Amino acid sequence: MDTAKCVAALKTAELGSLTAAAEALGYTSSGLSRVVASLEAELGFSLFIRSKSGVALTTDGQTMLPALAALASAQRACDEQAAAIRGVVCGSITVGSAYRQFYRQLATIIAAFGEEHPGVTVNLVEANSSLLLEGLEHRALDFAIMSRREGDHRWTPLLRDPMVAVLPADHPRAGRKTFPIEGFAEEPFIEVYPGEDCDNARTLASCGVRPRPRYTVRDTHAAFALVEAGLGVTLMNDIYARDTHAAIAFMPLAPRTDIEIGVATPATALSPALAAFEDFALPRLTAAIAH
Repeated sequence: MDTAKCVAALKTAELGSLTAAAEALGYTSSGLSRVVASLEAELGFSLFIRSKSGVALTTDGQTMLPALAALASAQRACDEQAAAIRGVVCGSITVGSAYRQFYRQLATIIAAFGEEHPGVTVNLVEANSSLLLEGLEHRALDFAIMSRREGDHRWTPLLRDPMVAVLPADHPRAGRKTFPIEGFAEEPFIEVYPGEDCDNARTLASCGVRPRPRYTVRDTHAAFALVEAGLGVTLMNDIYARDTHAAIAFMPLAPRTDIEIGVATPATALSPALAAFEDFALPRLTAAIAH
């Protein structure tokens, strides 16, 4: 199977549009459509449902996606290994972070790495930890700074980060030493990343607490603004809480809940480009956190 077809299908699935995927990969729209149609004919079933608004994976397409990703990844690793044998480290890796607070460190690391390995392209993406893990498992991601998740990957711990309650500055409980996690069920609650398998949801579920969301947001700064306006309370990783200047109160939870943050990389053999980046980045991330 031509792995270029796999790449075309993967990019189409990622962007949900043949036109957008064609632009990203340097095809014409009609050219990419023919590539995807050729792959579907080779497989014997449709990968996508096409509509005026774009494309969506069929059930068969969803089932096939990990295998297509594995083929594309194997081809990329093969090309990179051949280049390494010739004495050149090249290729493309995708780095993800669940925490924007690491962007500055990552930017510095990526810039320095690029000077040593100009043939390697590094792409940076942001998503919550569970989505990053999914990207690793589907071979769409190579290196992820995230909170710990179970799965088939290698794990390098970086730090432990407590979960904290976020309250309006004048909240009656704001002056206390801790906030009982059961209190979230009694207060107007601002839900961050609703419906996602994030640290907030996991922490509440582990304690059997079911808040009543008054508002939902998909941005931590939006959550801070709503809390500052006195519209409710929320639950947050402390690493996010330290990244705001809003006039709000932060309190440790009772019981205390710590989240382990670290780096996840594929469990299988690394490509030369990824191995070089991992060897370069991990000690620098560890040193930056230590200071």
